Amino acid sequence: MLFISDIHGSITALEKALDWKAKLGCKSLVLLGDLLNHGPRNPIPEGYDPQAVAERLNEMADCIIAVRGNCDSEVDQMLCRFPILAEYNWLILDGRRLCLTHGHLMNPDNLPPLAAGDGFAYGHTHLPVAQWKEDVLHFNPGSITIPKGGHVASFGHFDGSEFRVMDFAGQTLASACWKRE
Repeated sequence: MLFISDIHGSITALEKALDWKAKLGCKSLVLLGDLLNHGPRNPIPEGYDPQAVAERLNEMADCIIAVRGNCDSEVDQMLCRFPILAEYNWLILDGRRLCLTHGHLMNPDNLPPLAAGDGFAYGHTHLPVAQWKEDVLHFNPGSITIPKGGHVASFGHFDGSEFRVMDFAGQTLASACWKRE
């Protein structure tokens, strides 16, 4: 499963991430919001082409799980053939829950009800995170387009046992096992 957040309309960054989807053999694509628009506080990214991003993602609509980011709107939904307006979603992995959200409403300081061993996957900050905090996995793949905090562009990967944040060179920037030791 490949996790992408904060594409912000860059077809260039999306294609790099999708190359990794193929290399890693990922069947599912989890989009954690801010898909098409760059947002008023961000610079216009390299390869800014929201329509091309929507068209490319629509090719994979049958394998996408997406949530709404603070830059996503009903107009964006008109371009996408998969639902993008849910504020959050849930995955059940090995009998435990993983909450998917963008991070602007629910975030590490405002978590939904989670049991010990559950996980919280979010974007919004553009900062890579993969760590356990108080018996909850916190996972943020960073941003493929506009990394912040001195980080490089990154995406997330879940291989069934480990959540990893990776850069486009294939280096692991952060990782955490899904099974808490």
